[in-house]
Amino acid sequence: MTTDVLIDVKNLRKTFDNGVFVALSDVSAQIHRGEVVVVIGPSGSGKSTFLRCLNLLEHPTGGQIIFDGVDITDPSVNINIHRQRMGMVFQHFNLFPNMTILRNMTLAPMKLLHKSRAEAEKKAMQLLERVGLADRANAYPSQLSGGQKQRIAIVRALCMEPEVMLFDEPTSALDPEMVGEVLDVMKQLAQEGMTMVVVTHEMGFAREVGDRILFMDEGGIMEEGTPDEVFNHTKTPRAQEFLRKVL
Repeated sequence: MTTDVLIDVKNLRKTFDNGVFVALSDVSAQIHRGEVVVVIGPSGSGKSTFLRCLNLLEHPTGGQIIFDGVDITDPSVNINIHRQRMGMVFQHFNLFPNMTILRNMTLAPMKLLHKSRAEAEKKAMQLLERVGLADRANAYPSQLSGGQKQRIAIVRALCMEPEVMLFDEPTSALDPEMVGEVLDVMKQLAQEGMTMVVVTHEMGFAREVGDRILFMDEGGIMEEGTPDEVFNHTKTPRAQEFLRKVL
């Protein structure tokens, strides 16, 4: 892991309902290139809002997000250009049901990266091969299991050759037996040096793959550190209480 900061979050704040509900309160964090940062915490703690703010799917109420040296919260910045460099995988797969898997994967690279069909399909097939789904290229999403769809969602994001991958509870909608196949793909990405920010309830994954853990509650980062520091030497009573319930 290098010390090069890819994403620098400064005093991030997000409110809803004209400021009545505070989802994020003065959150600051840095994500380094090649680092896997895992965000844990109870439901409603602000984890998903934090992740969605990183690529401005939610617009912050205050603070800055510096992505590769550019403040993407500046209204003059073309966020679409920067968003292309951030892959995002959601709880639900967001695949186009009327398109084949191959078409789902090649649409954005052809449209946004201006790749030729042959070039986009070659890259897509390489990625499908990598996750063991090359034989499903001409299938439709309805013909796939949940675990297969989520693996497709991951490699579809990789088709855009992102610099960072954001995962918002990618296994929470899956049957338990399908969770492992998705986590295996994510582990492989981590081993290859992909910068990743992962919101998850999978504590085994957090402990094994995370370089750094952020524990969030009530819209703030209450504790952060290495997996050993957070899981084995927890400092705050709130984090201790949470971990007692989930471990």
